[in-house]
Amino acid sequence: MTTMLTIRPVCAADMDAISALHKSAFGPGRYARTAYRVREGNALFSPHCRAAFLGDELVAALRFTPVTIGGKEGTLLLGPVAVDPDKKGSGYGRAVISRAIEDARSAGFHLVVLVGDMPYYGRFGFTPVPQGQITFPGPVNPMRILALELSEGALAGYRGNLAAT
Repeated sequence: MTTMLTIRPVCAADMDAISALHKSAFGPGRYARTAYRVREGNALFSPHCRAAFLGDELVAALRFTPVTIGGKEGTLLLGPVAVDPDKKGSGYGRAVISRAIEDARSAGFHLVVLVGDMPYYGRFGFTPVPQGQITFPGPVNPMRILALELSEGALAGYRGNLAAT
């Protein structure tokens, strides 16, 4: 019997498993990540977060945080994306990212931003943000700020500081 991958919105009951997944995927340095700093003081998850399961086993989780850029809404911050270290390379990370992006587009968001590696995220359509257009709290390598337009030309309408809503 083949177990199918199920991707669904995160719920409160998933949080212990997601926390354990983050710990095994990222270790103690996970709290220093930019996405954690942006979300400080906000809810543990939003309705836009996604979890991927094989049967009852959590294999990947993606966090989406609604943010404003220069006070303008309509953007989600992607990150972190965690995959069970024993399952890396199985396509679960790609699947949860693709599904979350589709869901964000359907929900009417205009832009997804993240701090990450272009070689990985470029396959989903992310492109570098012009240096200085979007600023994050804390130290961030501006060359790693990437965006995906969910509506054509959206990036041009966003400029300024990024903050969780």
